[in-house]
Amino acid sequence: MKDKTMVRERIIEATLALIEQSGGDVRHITARTIAQQADVGLGLLNYYFGSKDQLITICVQRIIAKIAAGFQPDRSFETDRERLTACAAYVFHFLFENPAISRISILADLQNYAITSNSVYSQKRFTLSLQQDIADEDKAFFSFVLVAAMQTAFLGSGAVKELLGYDFTKEADRTAYIEKLVALLFEGGRKGATL
Repeated sequence: MKDKTMVRERIIEATLALIEQSGGDVRHITARTIAQQADVGLGLLNYYFGSKDQLITICVQRIIAKIAAGFQPDRSFETDRERLTACAAYVFHFLFENPAISRISILADLQNYAITSNSVYSQKRFTLSLQQDIADEDKAFFSFVLVAAMQTAFLGSGAVKELLGYDFTKEADRTAYIEKLVALLFEGGRKGATL
């Protein structure tokens, strides 16, 4: 059992190294390259992971989880709105700066939405930014809507440009989108308002 776990982890580590070397562009990572990097037979990839795509998804989820674990809401802001805007902008910029792995992570979460998914983890992190201005019973819903709107905008950035005029290749437009999104959420989510 220990040997199987070691081989599985060696394959994952090799794949993570290849993803890093590719700058997150996984399109050109082949199963053969992964097997060579891990110094294992090609058949072991399918044996342990079912497919190269499933292996890549597992690795991308690990990368995103590691990044998310290091993300702490900045407590130096005076208001929840300022804090949440900064946190959301940070995450939104990350998505566009790392499009290949972000797409894989989001699509994997949407196909298997679970309490352990990166999307839910992000929602929980955003909830920590809400300390005083949103009623406790609304914080999870607020964060859920924020993450869903960010993911939809990322995945459909071409349509968003046509529909809303935001060009997400520009950092200023990404920031403006987040500022408007958070402002709209706060207008409906202030204490005493009903969501």
